[in-house]
Amino acid sequence: MILVTGGAGFIGGNFVLDWLAAGGEALVNLDALTYAGNPETLATLAGDARHVFVHGDICDRPLLDRLLATHRPRAIVHFAAESHVDRSIHGPGEFIRTNIEGTFTLLEAARAYWNTLDAAARRAFRFHHVSTDEVYGSLRADEAPFCEEHPYQPNSPYSASKAASDHLARAWFHTYGLPVLATHCSNNYGPFHFPEKLIPLTIVNALAGRTLPVYGDGLNVRDWLYVGDHCRAIRDVLAQGRPGETYNIGGGNEMTNIDIVRAVCALLDELRPDPAGSRERLIAFVADRPGHDRRYAIDARKIGRELGWRPRETFESGLRKTVRWYLDHPEWVANVQSGAYRGWIDKHYGGAGT
Repeated sequence: MILVTGGAGFIGGNFVLDWLAAGGEALVNLDALTYAGNPETLATLAGDARHVFVHGDICDRPLLDRLLATHRPRAIVHFAAESHVDRSIHGPGEFIRTNIEGTFTLLEAARAYWNTLDAAARRAFRFHHVSTDEVYGSLRADEAPFCEEHPYQPNSPYSASKAASDHLARAWFHTYGLPVLATHCSNNYGPFHFPEKLIPLTIVNALAGRTLPVYGDGLNVRDWLYVGDHCRAIRDVLAQGRPGETYNIGGGNEMTNIDIVRAVCALLDELRPDPAGSRERLIAFVADRPGHDRRYAIDARKIGRELGWRPRETFESGLRKTVRWYLDHPEWVANVQSGAYRGWIDKHYGGAGT
């Protein structure tokens, strides 16, 4: 048994589906079901006894203590986080609460539980903290990609809150001996992505004939990682990673935002042509967001060298799978856009978590 936090979100939900599809043991999935937590992502697991879903908050220490005492997990995989930069700019308080206070509460609950285990179980236990490349700040065009030793230089409330959570996880390893693993991923894309991020927003807006907004000059660069490759990397780190170590996970696909938008438009024009013409006509440059980092790039050689992980998807293959998934799942998209998935939460949880 493992405990997953944030397992109804984009990356966490994909990890839960991937874990169980790969034959992993049962898991407890703890998610607060905030705006981006979508239980419809997990619909195929209905009736699967290996998936125990718990609606709850990582800041709720009594709940964490009960879950750990009841289910006795051998590992915790911690995805739960507020993660959208734009939202952090307009409302940083929730990012401080979830990403910093929540991680602290989870670490303390994990430490208390870990101390109850026998010697063998203590040695085998792992706390996997999932983080982001954004904690490293911004790179110039001529700078080398982020390695694990790159200094922290967070530039948004989101990345600052994730940096703080990273420092807590590191301290709990060095001070208390809690066997912490940490990973830093680049920009993920793939199925079940809430349509406020660049790729799903572009797909959804383009299909509806709406404007495709691009910040600034569109030349901000990100390294893109297919979410299935990320899930596989997390499984590898959990199985083989050394406690106290950090592993960067990247797709090796540096691309500008405008090139991403154009690539999505080209795929949609191929797979679902628009009689009005190429979707590139919908692109509109908008005012840049405050503190917009210019470039991220990941050096993932360490995880390749030590654990043998490599991304399987090229950007072209991963993007095609992603666009095809959105074309094939209009109901999921419609329910997210309309907020209908919130009705599921209201029905099952009496409106809690809204």
